[in-house]
Amino acid sequence: MRVISGNYRGRKLKSLNGDNTRPTSDKVKESIFNMIGPYFDGGTVLDLFSGSGSLAIEAVSRGMDYAICVDRHYQAIKVIQENIAITKEPNKFAAIKGDANKLLHRFAAEQNVFDLVFLDPPYADQAIVDQLTQMLKLGLLTKDARIVCETDKKVILPETIGTLQQTRHQVYGFSAVTIYRNEE
Repeated sequence: MRVISGNYRGRKLKSLNGDNTRPTSDKVKESIFNMIGPYFDGGTVLDLFSGSGSLAIEAVSRGMDYAICVDRHYQAIKVIQENIAITKEPNKFAAIKGDANKLLHRFAAEQNVFDLVFLDPPYADQAIVDQLTQMLKLGLLTKDARIVCETDKKVILPETIGTLQQTRHQVYGFSAVTIYRNEE
C-alpha cells in the first residue's frame, strides 16, 4: 500500500495485520480520487473508520488541509500514527481512538465541519445511513461536502439521504463505492 499522488507520492504505508480490516486497494483508492478530485484546494477530511489512515493521508497529499482519522481499535490507531509520521507533516492530522457514533457528537460540540468524509465501516457493523443522517443533523458537513462510502457490493444505499445526493456508484470485486454530495 502506498500514497498514489500528491506531496507524499510513492511513500509506503503500513497496514494492519489480520482479517479484521480490509485495506482499500491502491486501484480502488486511485479510482475514488479520480471520481472526487483528483486534487483539492484545501478543506478538512474525516476518515471515520480509518484502519490505516490511507484514504485520509491520500486526501491531504492531494491538497486537503487537515484530516481526522478515527478508529476504535488501539492497533489501528498505532498504525495510523506510524503512517502519519511517514508524511513528515504530523500537524496536518489527528488520530482519535473511539466509537465513531459517539465522536460525531464531540465533533459537533467542537464545531468541526468536514468537506470530505470517508465511511468504510466493518461490513458487519454498517450503519451508514444513520451515520450520514446524524452528520447532517449535527451540522458536520459543509455545503458541497463529498462523502465516500465503501460497502459490500450487495449493499444498496439510497439515492438521497436528507440533503445528500448520490452522484456515483461503482462496484470493484466484492466492494462497492458510493459517493454523495451535500446539495444543501
